[in-house]
Amino acid sequence: MNHSHTADPAFWRAGAISATAVMLVILGFLTVNSLSDITAGGSHVPAYTVINHRISYQYDPARDHDMPVIGGQQLLFGKHYDAEQARALIARGKLVIQTRACIDCHTFLGNGAYFAPDLTKSWLDPAWRLQWMPMTGAKTREDAMVEFLMHPDRYPTWSREMPDLHISRDSAEAVVAYLKWMSAINTNGFPANFGHASQP
Repeated sequence: MNHSHTADPAFWRAGAISATAVMLVILGFLTVNSLSDITAGGSHVPAYTVINHRISYQYDPARDHDMPVIGGQQLLFGKHYDAEQARALIARGKLVIQTRACIDCHTFLGNGAYFAPDLTKSWLDPAWRLQWMPMTGAKTREDAMVEFLMHPDRYPTWSREMPDLHISRDSAEAVVAYLKWMSAINTNGFPANFGHASQP
């Protein structure tokens, strides 16, 4: 059997080009096919105005994982945000998270580090209501989160303390809006074993 063609670099180059072309076509198809699911307002990612609603987490036996549940009105910071205001606030929150390199310690939607808690569903963590609201003297979950973000050095957590990142109140509110919106994303049960957070 003659294997001389396998020694020819042109054979391997042609194979690599063909495989790359096929994969690009498949990737393009998958991207177009999933855009409606992963765009804000799509089937898996809620519209930004979801921050005006109550968000909880409930086990769905048909899917065999926890699912976000969008309820009635529960205004964030006592304000109603229209679509553009909500989009701008969440975009600012994302920018604060990026500029403070939060991903170097935390995980968001499966990306980041595991030095500090995963923040994908942090809005739903009952510790804000049970522990941090009394500790900070805040009357609401969002106010407790803002107070913690502005002064993490006043509220040490575990053995790994969050440094003071000098976040202003406006920026902290934007981060909280981003975290609330992110908690409403259908992540197919990620993070696993988060638990069943109950809303007051």
